[in-house]
Amino acid sequence: MTKTIFITGASKGFGKIWTTAFLNAGYNVAATARNVETLDDLKKEFGSKILPIKLDVNDREQCFKAVQTASAHFGSIDIVINNAGFGLFGTIEETTEKEARDQIETNVFGLLWVTQAVMPIMRKQQHGHIIQISSVLGMVTLPVLGIYNASKWAVEGLSETLAAEVAGFGIKVTLVEPNGFATEWASASALHAQPMKEYDNVRASFNEGLTDDIFGVPEATTEAMLKLVRSENPPLRLFLGKMALPWVTQVYADRLKTWESWKEVAEKAHGK
Repeated sequence: MTKTIFITGASKGFGKIWTTAFLNAGYNVAATARNVETLDDLKKEFGSKILPIKLDVNDREQCFKAVQTASAHFGSIDIVINNAGFGLFGTIEETTEKEARDQIETNVFGLLWVTQAVMPIMRKQQHGHIIQISSVLGMVTLPVLGIYNASKWAVEGLSETLAAEVAGFGIKVTLVEPNGFATEWASASALHAQPMKEYDNVRASFNEGLTDDIFGVPEATTEAMLKLVRSENPPLRLFLGKMALPWVTQVYADRLKTWESWKEVAEKAHGK
């Protein structure tokens, strides 16, 4: 039986690339986007294999309706990929309340609503795979991306907890953690807080690190994603790109060293 993938944020970037790869591999795909006209080319090419669904993940009711529409159309949902999200550039002090709330609403709550919507279907099936598109910035952080970092750290904690809660239903959970890739995420799709001159040096230092060699090729991720959706025993976490693992390894080594140096203080705080 052909498996069905439900993916959010399918209009561009990773979402469009992966949707195309899944269709070429023979999967049914329920592809959601705020503007479904961006999927017209795939509908023309793949016909009934793709079901474009208009969805704003910030709307919880829409999320539940979209999942039900996809399930009714294809008969099941085997894999969910929570890919919708955007980047917000700005220091903590620069970020407005609305900018911060919009970032968390989409990157965290949008993902949560889709996850909650699909759970009854997957529990009834006694199988499923929920793939949450996080980021290496859910494991480490960069300045000028504080609220985005926070959103992905929330996704990490939510999804690791989810994995423990749903394992008994035959449901797998994977956090995909890309390093930087040459998509529209950091350009056309990104939002920017109003800059304060006090942080000009911070921004300059950040921008100096954005060399072309650190950004991966988006299309090169398709093999990894196909291997992931086909896996019978998928990992809880999967890095994408060659920069992520060395970076995280170094940061965690430094953290462990610091924690060990404060071990005596920590143990005395236990009180017994």
